[in-house]
Amino acid sequence: DLLTFTIDPETAKDFDDALSFREEADGIRAWVHIADVSRYVPAGSPLDRDAAERAFSVYVPGRVEPMLPERLSADLCSLRPNEDRRCVTIEVLFDGGLAPGKPAFYRSLIRSRERLTYSRAEAILAGRERVDDELTAALRLAEGLALELRRRRFARGSLRIETGEIEFSFDGEGGVERAWVQSEPHAHALVEELMILANEAVAALLAGRRREALFRVHERPEPQSIELLLAKLAALEVPTPPAPERLSPDEAARLAARVSERVAEYTVQSGRGENAFPALVLRSLKQARYDPRNLGHSGLASPAYCHFTSPIRRYPDLVVHRALLRELGVSDDPLPEDLAEQAEHASARERQAARLEYRADELCLAWLLERRLFELGWEATFEGEITGVIPSGLFLRFDGVFDGYVPARRLTGDYFELNELATALVGRRGGRTYRLGDPLEVRVQDIRRSEGKVELAPA
Repeated sequence: DLLTFTIDPETAKDFDDALSFREEADGIRAWVHIADVSRYVPAGSPLDRDAAERAFSVYVPGRVEPMLPERLSADLCSLRPNEDRRCVTIEVLFDGGLAPGKPAFYRSLIRSRERLTYSRAEAILAGRERVDDELTAALRLAEGLALELRRRRFARGSLRIETGEIEFSFDGEGGVERAWVQSEPHAHALVEELMILANEAVAALLAGRRREALFRVHERPEPQSIELLLAKLAALEVPTPPAPERLSPDEAARLAARVSERVAEYTVQSGRGENAFPALVLRSLKQARYDPRNLGHSGLASPAYCHFTSPIRRYPDLVVHRALLRELGVSDDPLPEDLAEQAEHASARERQAARLEYRADELCLAWLLERRLFELGWEATFEGEITGVIPSGLFLRFDGVFDGYVPARRLTGDYFELNELATALVGRRGGRTYRLGDPLEVRVQDIRRSEGKVELAPA
C-alpha cells in the first residue's frame, strides 16, 4: 500500500533500487528499497562463485555483460513495476529540519508502482508532465530532501567533481549514429544522494559494531600531491584557495575539496579547462578501492562508507548485504573466507571493467568520427581543448566528444619540451606554449578504427 517507484536511465535493463516517501507531522519518512539478491544467490554456490569472479557487470555502448544470469539480473531480482519483489529496506525519519533519525533495516516485499526515467522525473518536477498527485508529491519530497543532503555533503567537505558521461545512439543497422556528453540530470542527483545516505547508514552500522565487510574506502590524499596540484593550477592561472604552510593529511583532504569546488566554479565562469582541470584534481587523489577495514571515504568526507545499493551489478554490494543481514540476525550466509583477497580482486576487476568500457567508447567514437569526416570532408577543422601533455605530444578533446593525440613533431616552428610542472609544452627558442586547458583548432590526420586511436595536427 506504500507508493514506491524507481528512477533510472532510459536504457536501464535492471533496477536495483526503489524509493518511497511520506510526509508526516514531524517531518519526512523515507524508504530506500534495494533488491535482495542474496535470496537468490546462496553463498558459496556455483552461481555465487561465478559472480565473485566476475565481480561487476560490464557496460559498453548498447550492450551489457551482466554479473548475474539475465533471469536474475533483468527479471527476478530487478524491481520491475507492478510485480512483487524481495528487498532489503532502509527506513529513515527526517525531522522538520531534515535531520535524519536512527535508520531501521529489514527485509521487505515491495511492488513498484512506477518505472520512471530521469527525463520523465524531471518533466514531472518541472510541471511539463501531469501524473497523479500522490506521485508528484512524493517526487517533490524526494527533491527537497536530496537538495538538503547534497548541500550538507558539500558543506562537510565532499569533493565537487562533475564530469559528464558519453552517451551513444545507434542506427537501424547497429552503426553509431550520434554521441554526446550527458551532464548529470537533476533526477540522477536526487537518486544519488539517497543512495549515498543508504550506503553510509549500512557502513556506519557495520563499522560501529566493528564488523568486517567490503567497505568502499578512499584514503586521504598525500599532502605533497595537493601542494603540487596547487602549483600546477597557479601556473595555469586558475584561482585556488589559500593553503597553510604545512599540510597534514586531514588538511590536504579538506583543501582538495575546496580546490575541487573552486575549479568547478572557474570552468563554468571562464569556459576554460572544462575537461582538463577537473582531471588534474582527480589525478592528485588516491584511487577509491575495496577493503575489509573501514578506512573512511575522503572524497565523500564520510567516516564510513560501503557499496550496498547495486547488488545486481556489483559483487561487493552482495557481500555487504550478507554482512548486514547476519548482523540483523535474519541470515546465516557466510562471508568470503578471505575478505582481503576478495577486496583486492574486486578492486582489480573494477579497474579492468573501467578500461574495457573506456576502450569500447574509443572504438565507437573512432567509427563515428570517420563517418562524420566522409560527410564533412577530411579537410574539416574542429575546435578542441588540450586535456593532457607529455614529452612527445598533446592530448585533446575536440568537437565536444572526440579524443585525439597531436604528436610533438606536428607542432612546427620550434622544438617543444615539457615544462617542469608537466602542464605545458614550451618552445625552446620562441617560447610558444601549449598549456592544459588551452583551445586549439585541429584537423584529423589519421584514424585507426580497430584501435580507437585518432591522430591530429594543428589546423
